[in-house]
Amino acid sequence: MVDKLSQLTSHYDEQGYFVLRNYFTEFEISSLRNVILKFHELWKQDHEEFYREEAFNSSLITGSQYLADDDRVKLFNFISSKKIMDVVESVIPTNPAFMNTQLFFNPVNAQQKDFWHRDCQYDHDVEGQKKAIQETQVLHLRVPLFDELGMELVPQTHKRWDTDEEFNVRQEEKGRVSSENLTTGKKIKLAAGDLLVFSADMIHRGLYGLDRLALDILVFDPLADFIDYVDDDCLPGSTILDEIVDPRLFMNTINLKSKQQ
Repeated sequence: MVDKLSQLTSHYDEQGYFVLRNYFTEFEISSLRNVILKFHELWKQDHEEFYREEAFNSSLITGSQYLADDDRVKLFNFISSKKIMDVVESVIPTNPAFMNTQLFFNPVNAQQKDFWHRDCQYDHDVEGQKKAIQETQVLHLRVPLFDELGMELVPQTHKRWDTDEEFNVRQEEKGRVSSENLTTGKKIKLAAGDLLVFSADMIHRGLYGLDRLALDILVFDPLADFIDYVDDDCLPGSTILDEIVDPRLFMNTINLKSKQQ
């Protein structure tokens, strides 16, 4: 596995992503799915209108609002399991820190279209985006709970700037719209048990369809300034920390937060 991870790390460095097929067992996915579905059903009840009209994801899954502590412990232990940590540390070897979790699903509105973006475009102007892709490191770890159409990525854009076509489509310039196809896009179909790892800075879009329900774990390099994005309630408290087999991912975040105070 070490040799394989080394190869995948090289692929990530060059292309901005890699996929591990059948990485998780049926039992691991079934156990995770049970916890996530509890969150999802309660979240939908609380956000009925938003869910019905435009939602395609939720976040803060590890928080205390919808999950009891025993389920939060299960989720924290999955996120910091050896399988996840081996992958995380192959890309961010020094003190990787937990940021957040998201859940991606199909929008209820069948007219709603998937869209190209870089995560950094929501926080930065164009010059800031160019700087972000050179300096920051945020990882998405996508865990599909059912078979799905997956993701479409533009390889190498974690390090290179957009072509004219890519920029005009994702920024909706010159009459283009972000749901258009890109000639540079690469579709990656995913099945339950797979793990997709990709850079938050690269151009990407989720593909709606099938039984889409995917947990997304966000991890960041502590050298980058992302600590303000972390919600305190999504971190384990002292009681839960004692029940996490390997709490390093969360402790790194907690330590970064303590330095701010």
